[in-house]
Amino acid sequence: MKNQLSSRFLSVQARKIAIYVLLIVVAIQLGLPFFYMVSTAFKSREEIFSGDMVWFPSSLHLDNFITAFNSAPFGRYILNTIFVAVVITLTTLFLCAMAGYAFGRISFPGREVLFVMLILAMSLPGEVTLIPRFLIAKNFPLAGGNDIFGRGGIGLIDSYGGLILPNLMRIYGVFLLRQFFRTLPNELEDAARIDGASEFGIFWRVMMPLSKTALITLGIFTFTAQWDEFIWPLVILNDSNKFVVQLGLSVFYSEHQVDWGPLMAASTIISLPAIFIFIFGQKYIVKGIATTGLKG
Repeated sequence: MKNQLSSRFLSVQARKIAIYVLLIVVAIQLGLPFFYMVSTAFKSREEIFSGDMVWFPSSLHLDNFITAFNSAPFGRYILNTIFVAVVITLTTLFLCAMAGYAFGRISFPGREVLFVMLILAMSLPGEVTLIPRFLIAKNFPLAGGNDIFGRGGIGLIDSYGGLILPNLMRIYGVFLLRQFFRTLPNELEDAARIDGASEFGIFWRVMMPLSKTALITLGIFTFTAQWDEFIWPLVILNDSNKFVVQLGLSVFYSEHQVDWGPLMAASTIISLPAIFIFIFGQKYIVKGIATTGLKG
């Protein structure tokens, strides 16, 4: 009996060690590119373009950071990105919460069919909808010189509206919040209706406060995704004063060379907000996924 227990204990410990070793290897593999980016940001030009792989700079040089902010108005780009990301995140949370509540708590004809269609739409890559979104933005009525039929002007092209409006709803957010709302007991709604609450009152005063964890999880995902967005701003924007941070990195590319030092310095700076948000919000991500039926 003792031999069996000891063998089981050893097998469990060996399994844990194997898992930890695998996680360490994966963490190192994923972290090395980021570490090399930060290291390169502090290197001198000679160390960057030397033939050897230099992981640690001989001394910390801040010239790359100075050059990066002198080459482009990154302060303006950061403010643009914060504005766009915050507006999209807050609006997405509200709209996805309403849609998730409707699919999760309200019975109406065709509910399941519509929800299945939404789930199927999640399988479409963003590149498939790129041209339709551009045409909708260009022909948006009463915007950018367009008439009521969307003709005569440029619509939402080269505007903050063109950046924001096509990204105000995320199907994943609807799915996430729908799964969460379905876990809440029906007695909460019944008690609120007895007290005379309307359907929107139940949603806003009862369900929304209870869904804080799921909303924070969705907010983190939405903000970081928008912070890293590159393709859509590249398509919709022409005015450099409206550029977001990812487009701002293009100033370090030329036809024949890349200015790696300032590029790595700027990349390091614009990576920090997403990293801090993830570090301080990871407990909400774990809790949010665990409470929405998405684990396992």
